[in-house]
Amino acid sequence: MDISVVIIVKNGEKTIKNTLDSLKDFDDVVVYDNGSVDETIKICQNYSNVNLIQGDFIGFGPTKNKAVLYSKYNWIVILDSDEVLDSLLINSLKNSKLDKNVVYKLNFNAYYKQKQIRYCGWSNQKIIRVFNKTKTSFNDNILHENIMTQGLKISSLKGNVKHYSYLNISDFIQKTDKYSTLFAKQNRGLKKSSPLKAFLNAIYSFIKTYFFKRGFLDGYEGLLVAFSHMCTNFFKYIKLYEINKKDKNET
Repeated sequence: MDISVVIIVKNGEKTIKNTLDSLKDFDDVVVYDNGSVDETIKICQNYSNVNLIQGDFIGFGPTKNKAVLYSKYNWIVILDSDEVLDSLLINSLKNSKLDKNVVYKLNFNAYYKQKQIRYCGWSNQKIIRVFNKTKTSFNDNILHENIMTQGLKISSLKGNVKHYSYLNISDFIQKTDKYSTLFAKQNRGLKKSSPLKAFLNAIYSFIKTYFFKRGFLDGYEGLLVAFSHMCTNFFKYIKLYEINKKDKNET
């Protein structure tokens, strides 16, 4: 296949082997490692189709654009180190006639440990992950980065990406801290916040995930996801409040 898979990773030893195992049909897999101190690099070195690059993390959008520069082919599939392509999607990529004026959505199903989360808004998400690098790239957002679609059509490919982003409760805690910090940095001075806004956003996030998106149907795991969303939203806005307050006091 004249398609490159591009992955950025840091400390992905728990999941990246399964990801790379699902990519054996691709002869160009770019893994851009940004500071792993676990076994990630060693694992990647066991795959002959992996082009291992080491560099800095400069935000999700800019880092993914930098990683794409090392790809062999113009067609790019962007994956995370905890995502696995199923056979139907691989066949779609092999057999579909891709149009460079089109970006392609993939269907994502999310898991906690080995259990699929069917509600909470987690599964059957359609996300653009396939594009031609001569036509577009990621925007410069350090968080919630997106492939730019202006002037391009959007289509879908058959198959699924299985997303194994949470293997234990500690993963929820670590990602809550990481993403809330990035949110505060990205919106520093651009958005207003307050303790009340942080509290209300957190409560609404729980209600939306657990009740409106029927997270309660996922049982214990649905409660865990909803509570995690609540915590993430609280810390996003309370960190933004603190950083804005600090900037104001220093002027």
